[in-house]
Amino acid sequence: MGAAIIADGRLLSAQRAEPPHMAGGWELPGGKVDPGESDEDALVRECHEELAIKVRLHRRIGADWRLSDKAVLRIWTAEITVGEPRPLEHLALRWLAPHELYEVDWLPGDRPVIDTLAQEGLNI
Repeated sequence: MGAAIIADGRLLSAQRAEPPHMAGGWELPGGKVDPGESDEDALVRECHEELAIKVRLHRRIGADWRLSDKAVLRIWTAEITVGEPRPLEHLALRWLAPHELYEVDWLPGDRPVIDTLAQEGLNI
């Protein structure tokens, strides 16, 4: 699951710390769904664990974004309701305005989502 966290017309991006083959690449925050957890609950939990924030999810972006034979990425737009993002599990965070979306090296799985967000605009 991934969160397109948008504030003041900018998108929050997170730079991966691990695993080594992905370290340094940029992604949308999020993570895996635990057994018995809904996609939405997992995403809210992951944002809290990774960024020390609480978010409210809004609309889903696209359908399932295929990452591999066994994994799909599902993205929701989100707004921060409590806290200021901190990189607890990432190397860095960066807020990107629409004209800056391609200034970071997005991981391949996130790139199609960024393309869609760029076309649709950064709206919650």
